[in-house]
Amino acid sequence: MMKDSDLYGQSLYDLASSENLADDILCQMQTVRQLFTENPDYVRLLTEPSIPKKQRLALLDEAFGSDMQPYLLNFLKILVENGMVRDFGGCCRRYTALYNADRGIAQAEVTSAVPLSGQQLERLRAKLEEISGKKIQLQPKVDPSVLGGLRVSLEGKLLDGTVKGRLDDLRRKVSETVM
Repeated sequence: MMKDSDLYGQSLYDLASSENLADDILCQMQTVRQLFTENPDYVRLLTEPSIPKKQRLALLDEAFGSDMQPYLLNFLKILVENGMVRDFGGCCRRYTALYNADRGIAQAEVTSAVPLSGQQLERLRAKLEEISGKKIQLQPKVDPSVLGGLRVSLEGKLLDGTVKGRLDDLRRKVSETVM
């Protein structure tokens, strides 16, 4: 069963695609999502039942007004009217997933013990694109607990080449042999 946020995100994507605005709206959605994340009090204000809906909708006009693509502004107003502003992140995820699927883009999360250089990330991106046949968007993360190597999550598959992963495998094999 599809969640409301998925349905809303898909509806916005379908509209944006049909109007050739998918790129613009994606960029603006990411900006709004970041603003909402950085300003949780603003989101609380947009959901506050003691403030009349008309005033909450006016807050969106004041904040974004003519700077925002009208379809996205109206989408935000619909979320406010239906009490779903807190689901905006889910709408964004669905929109982005559809956008990426239509363009052959895959997200890959890369975890390393230390930050990777730009050159290392570029080589990794090229290799993952060769393997997957898709354009790859890398999301690098640093986690010292991996000790060394890389852990890549790509389209639901986990490629674990970390020292920690190898040690865990070894520990599991020893424990199976002893038992």
